[in-house]
Amino acid sequence: MNLLLAEVAQATQRLADAGVPSPRFDAEELAAHVHGVKRSQLHAVPDADFDARYWEAVARREAREPLQHITGRAFFRYLELHVGPGVFVPRPETESVVGWAIDAVRAMDVVEPLIVDLCTGSGAIALALAQEVPRSRVHAVELSEEALAYARKNVEGSRVVLHHGDALTALPELDGQVDLVVSNPPYIPLTEWEYVAPEARDHDPELALFSGQDGLDTIRGIERTAHRLLRPGGVVVIEHADTQGGQVPWIFTEERGWADAADHPDLNNRPRFATARRAMP
Repeated sequence: MNLLLAEVAQATQRLADAGVPSPRFDAEELAAHVHGVKRSQLHAVPDADFDARYWEAVARREAREPLQHITGRAFFRYLELHVGPGVFVPRPETESVVGWAIDAVRAMDVVEPLIVDLCTGSGAIALALAQEVPRSRVHAVELSEEALAYARKNVEGSRVVLHHGDALTALPELDGQVDLVVSNPPYIPLTEWEYVAPEARDHDPELALFSGQDGLDTIRGIERTAHRLLRPGGVVVIEHADTQGGQVPWIFTEERGWADAADHPDLNNRPRFATARRAMP
């Protein structure tokens, strides 16, 4: 074992003691980041090249600063994204949301599907859809100027059109034309603040986390926006907390012009996102 791997083993124990959920992975990712190699190449770093800044990075993670803030990047489906303070770090569970959305758009058999991503944050969902749905036209909306700065970097060179605006009033020029509306909005109840993991609670922007006493305020607003934007037969896909399973589909009622409202599980079989179709006239 070379020096770096021995240090990684010590770092793993420190991170585990600090309650970090994936201590070995994070210790290796930090070592790779500091030394400019892939995780699979850590064993090949000469002892003389060990960089003591590794322990600075480990200390930051030990204090529960998000791994992605330390490395400046996050991975989402087939993407590598710029992230950092001021933007929500995309989570693996959201990949299930995007997978369902991609299947839904493909099933529409529309040549150039029109897609809107509300509360885009880093642009992860919008970029994934643009990359994986050929000839799609993707618009992404974000209210926070800090998050928008990261999104601009991420969407550069892509087909995604980025808009600075409020998801609840966005894109009136597209009313009645959109095939798919997708969103990972804020959905944590204000009463749950103390139970949120420190990586999110202390580092993700509050605007991207909390939404009223029951966590559903923004989702209720997006229901109205989605109904306005979608063409008849168009689909909305919206992420929510696993504790909100069963609540969100009831927002998309027949009385409000929706059909086929349903909840769907994530990879851990927990209710994670709801879908509905704008009813035909």
